[in-house]
Amino acid sequence: MPGLVVFGRRWAIGSDDFVFPGAFELFVRLVWWIGILALYTVHKGQFNCPGGGLLHSYLLVLLILLASIICALSALVYISMQGTISNPGPRKSLPKLLYTRLLLYVPEFIWAVVGAVWVSDSSVHCEKTVINVVIGTVIASWVIIIFTIIGVVIVFDPLGGKKTFYLTNSINRNLESSQSGQLLYNVKNTATRVWEKRIRLLCCCIVQDDDHRVAFTSIAELFRTYFSDTDLVPSDIAAGLTLLHQEQDKMESCPKEPEEVLCHSPSSLVTDDLDIELENAAHYMLFAAAAYGWPYYIYTNPFTALCKLNGDCCGNRPTDSDITGGDRHNFHFGSILKITGLQYRDFIHISFHNKIYEIPFFVALDHKKEAIVVAVRGTLSFEDVLTDLSADCEDLTLEDVLENGFVHKGITQAANYIYQKLINDGILNQAFTIAPEYKLVIVGHSLGGGTASVLAVMLRNSFPTLRCYAFSPPGGLLSKSLADYTKHFIVSVIVGKDLVARLSMPNMEDLKRRIVRIVANCNRPKYQILLRGCWYEVFGGDPDNFPTELDGRSQDALTQPLLAEESLMVHRSPSYNALEDESHLNSPPPYPHLYLPGKIIHIVEESSSRRLCSSDTKYTARWSNETVFSNILISPKMVTDHMPDVVLKALNSLSQDRGSCVSC
Repeated sequence: MPGLVVFGRRWAIGSDDFVFPGAFELFVRLVWWIGILALYTVHKGQFNCPGGGLLHSYLLVLLILLASIICALSALVYISMQGTISNPGPRKSLPKLLYTRLLLYVPEFIWAVVGAVWVSDSSVHCEKTVINVVIGTVIASWVIIIFTIIGVVIVFDPLGGKKTFYLTNSINRNLESSQSGQLLYNVKNTATRVWEKRIRLLCCCIVQDDDHRVAFTSIAELFRTYFSDTDLVPSDIAAGLTLLHQEQDKMESCPKEPEEVLCHSPSSLVTDDLDIELENAAHYMLFAAAAYGWPYYIYTNPFTALCKLNGDCCGNRPTDSDITGGDRHNFHFGSILKITGLQYRDFIHISFHNKIYEIPFFVALDHKKEAIVVAVRGTLSFEDVLTDLSADCEDLTLEDVLENGFVHKGITQAANYIYQKLINDGILNQAFTIAPEYKLVIVGHSLGGGTASVLAVMLRNSFPTLRCYAFSPPGGLLSKSLADYTKHFIVSVIVGKDLVARLSMPNMEDLKRRIVRIVANCNRPKYQILLRGCWYEVFGGDPDNFPTELDGRSQDALTQPLLAEESLMVHRSPSYNALEDESHLNSPPPYPHLYLPGKIIHIVEESSSRRLCSSDTKYTARWSNETVFSNILISPKMVTDHMPDVVLKALNSLSQDRGSCVSC
């Protein structure tokens, strides 16, 4: 970090990223060299077999070649260990060493070909041990060459040439405005096309139509904008995340202020309301989880699910008018029956149809709660991911609702699709004809939770008693006015440090700035940060107190970017940002703030005791507000806390604990 510049272009690897791969190859080469040396010493003077002369020369040259590679690798690893992330000065000689190391691949390649020819020569009749060693040597050479080529492909940056050009010439500010504007447009356009090609490659297995092409362009523009203003490589981000995690854990271990403790002591009325909502949430989470169909059922019952589905799913199959989309073997519907405990006659409509902006859902009668439940599925396919990533903002215009505002574009289009189905196809009319006294409840998890929330806003005027339970919805969903409006009929449930509930473009920008700040000002080499970070994540212990340039600085000084930070922000590069004098670090984010919907229940793991075959986890729940989720928390559980089985487990645990307290 910054990205290594060799062969006249920038690469997605830093000059301090050769420590671990170089050390691994150095170990392999040393073992290899010692083995060849032992073989040569033992068989010295015994190369009288046919082809033995060539073998003698081959082993001798191979020893010299391996020794040269070992020396080059040793120097490469040593230089790569010098300096810090933001101070690449001590590593300025590394490109020359890298050129030397790459140059040694030429004789190694030639010698690998010679070895392959010698091994394949039928006239060679030397000792079998020697032949096997040469075969192993040839294979090892080819494996290392192939992995090197793969590594080069991985760290290749298609925009590296343009980035290098603008980085090295950014001090020249005398370009005419029209010329610089055209250059800026061309580079931005190229970057967007590169991201679009990457997304198309990842989604090559799905049928692509006009909606997909529009989404690809929109998502590519989003990625281009987000990644365009920093000179970070992937290992810098990994180092930044582990530093942030340790810093975060240090802050959490500090004692809280008395005022902060008092503010989380709710009144008995609020506590009673929380108990009711937790009991409802635990019940409706079953419907949200069931919307995932057989993948969730098999995931939670890995040993018995297939047998149960094969035995039970072939008996009652809904008619074609009840179900849309593919469920050839009836596994989806059978899993929904198993998870919810409902009967076939309780389902009004089931849709497994899945395209971008069109996600599966089902409508069922819940006789226990006397509710008509609309359950929306969360992310489970590439199409769903594209819907998630279509994170542009658009206006939500509703009649008789003054609190109109911005909403997540992709999720809003998915909600509008379900709205059209429910209203235009008469699905809700059919449901209320069967059960007119029932109330309407909309539920969903993850993407389904966000879609359910926007759908609830759309249906609120027609169904004033509507309720919505959004489990782990995306953070960047509704503008402040709409989020406040939904507090009357939506309850969001968040577990722990769930990443998705904190995902929004402003939060991602904040995370990027935090990574840049802590990475740029840490005074330890990257390899030490990563080693300590891996140890901390796997084995725990006390957070490491890495010294930084931030130590001892006043609070006012901390608001200003340091020189090391500015070196990581490409704010003067026309390949990324307009030519302006203001610091990018202090400029306001270009994205509007979007928030979680409704009232928020935050469930936190209080204690965890692990036994030989099980684990007992205790949870606590409290009402929270959207400001608690205004930044992304780094934790090994930031992904697992989002999983539907974890959410359901936490809700069931809380319901059981509170139920036992009431009975006592």
